[in-house]
Amino acid sequence: MRLSIPDFALVLLMGASGSGKSTFAARHFRPTEVLSSDRCRGLVADDESDQSATADAFDVLYYIATKRLAARRLTVIDATNLRPEDRKHAVELARRFHALPAVFALDVPEAVCLERNRARPDRTFGAHVVRSHVQLLRRSLRGLAREGFRVVHTLGSVEVITEAEVVREPLFTDRRGEAGPFDIIGDVHGCFGELMQLLNQLGYAPGGGAWRHPDGRRAIFLGDLVDRGPDSPGVLRLVMDMVAAGTALAVQGNHDHKLHRKLSGRDVAVTHGLAETLAQLEALPDPVRAPFTTEARTFLDGLRSHYWLDGGKLVVAHAGLKAEMHGRGSAAVREFALYGETTGETDVFGLPVRYEWARDYRGEAAVVYGHTPVPAPEWVNRTLCVDTGCVFGGQLTALRYPERALVSVPAMRQYAEPVRPIAAAPVLADPYDLLDIEDVSGKRIITTVLLPSITVRAENAAAGLEVMSRFCIDPRWLVYLPPTMSPVETSTRDGLLEHPDEAFTFFRKTGVGRVVVEEKHMGSRAVVVVCRDAGVAASRFRVPGPQRGVIYTRTGRAFFSDPATESALLDRLVGAMTAAGFWDEFSTDWACLDAELLPWSAKAGALIEEQYAPVGVAATAGLDAAIGLLAAADARGVDTGSLRDRFDARLDGARRYDAAWRRYAWPVHGLEDLKLAP
Repeated sequence: MRLSIPDFALVLLMGASGSGKSTFAARHFRPTEVLSSDRCRGLVADDESDQSATADAFDVLYYIATKRLAARRLTVIDATNLRPEDRKHAVELARRFHALPAVFALDVPEAVCLERNRARPDRTFGAHVVRSHVQLLRRSLRGLAREGFRVVHTLGSVEVITEAEVVREPLFTDRRGEAGPFDIIGDVHGCFGELMQLLNQLGYAPGGGAWRHPDGRRAIFLGDLVDRGPDSPGVLRLVMDMVAAGTALAVQGNHDHKLHRKLSGRDVAVTHGLAETLAQLEALPDPVRAPFTTEARTFLDGLRSHYWLDGGKLVVAHAGLKAEMHGRGSAAVREFALYGETTGETDVFGLPVRYEWARDYRGEAAVVYGHTPVPAPEWVNRTLCVDTGCVFGGQLTALRYPERALVSVPAMRQYAEPVRPIAAAPVLADPYDLLDIEDVSGKRIITTVLLPSITVRAENAAAGLEVMSRFCIDPRWLVYLPPTMSPVETSTRDGLLEHPDEAFTFFRKTGVGRVVVEEKHMGSRAVVVVCRDAGVAASRFRVPGPQRGVIYTRTGRAFFSDPATESALLDRLVGAMTAAGFWDEFSTDWACLDAELLPWSAKAGALIEEQYAPVGVAATAGLDAAIGLLAAADARGVDTGSLRDRFDARLDGARRYDAAWRRYAWPVHGLEDLKLAP
């Protein structure tokens, strides 16, 4: 007898004392998965039969269950679980962590339970207790589904319990074994012509009854296939054929859900484009309409809330999904995947104000979604919205995964007027006004491409936060901090500390076969983040006011103490980049330049005056005097020979040293005296 359960569930074992729950648990579940109420009594009272410790034992049991469910681990509660209030607690806990509640009810005859208990010295209670247990069990069996249990298995005899085989099955949303490559397509909304254009551009072609990619790529449709656009039936036909052929996956959108409810005879408001879809279905030829509508209803009903893909690295959902919902199943998961999260308020257009969940997202998986049209896709904390409002005259966009390349086709025309202008989508108070302390405090272990991991200890994180909060610029601008390169090995050539040979040898050993050699500008390291205009700065970096960029040091501090100087330099830089065609050449409206700001003396004047200039002056003066003395000795007939040559060479070196740094030092009286070398 095969009994299937989800591989992520909260499983209750239910039965009278002596029914064999612990034996059943040991046979079918790992020891770490089973939380026994008897075992927890022993942990808190040193006596598994001490009923006075029951409350504390269940506190321990549910605490551990909470930790396991939060980590998405199957959890089994081995207790009698005969009281409705105990089962209610378990169902609420399962729902809290979006786990499916399941129950195995072991309906063993009373006589068998009594016989087993007589063989156990710790079971000293009377037969009336077992009789009461059996009665409670049988009264509860019919109502388990109504209590919220999604999986109920009743085992009605010792033979059935002995022969049972528990089979774990992944949730329908769990596709971690499928790694792609995928082409993830945003909201189509009946734009059939644009969808065919996009599939063509992605390399798909019709063949064998469905669109296919020659390299075996698969499309993923993010829902809202229908409504508002000119041909929702055509889109449905194309997507249904691809899904049936295995060349595509699709998740359900809120418009798809609403259409399914309408086709199923439910009473729904015929708004937001549904009327157009129903009219298009009604216009189908008579022999086609009824079977197509039935097929579409079945297809829409089978669409999942989301898919968890590529070993857990990718999640696709219509409106996005919080990290704690990935690969889980509950009504709350489906609700979020269909509609996202709102604040409970409405805006001036009468639409719900959406909470920007992506700003708080900290999950490891990339989440790709649609639902709320955006002017252009933008990665936010490993999330990306690819609904670019095709039906409203924008574009139909796809994300190539794992390449993370975007492909778009423009709308042929505007088919519908958005209730709320896309560029004016409402947002909450800026979530970046304050840093999230949990992102920057405590011990952190960060994995990188080059190193297995980097550990940031709590005390270092605290010190870093203190420095950032007191000295650094607005962290919204800090998209980049320049690396500090280690010096090359000491040169083996006589008289030289460093030589390019050692650098080339290092690169060769590390597999770098091509090196670009540039002039080294001796200035002050300056990172310049510059936007084409203040509007770009406001939308991309969420900064207030008319700023169009920022200039900061290698440690994230403001480069100029005078904001007017910074602003004037940025204006000059924007003018130069615009004149050079930079924005069009690189298809961008903002850039980050890792640069040297010259002259060196503009920022390092004190360093020059206190260290570099004194060395040159002292060396030149001292060597001049020494050479004068050597010349006088020569005049008296003393043979100074090689000593004079050595001092001449040292003086030449001192003068060259002086000339080297002076190339990068000149008076600065205004903006025209500054130079920027990216």
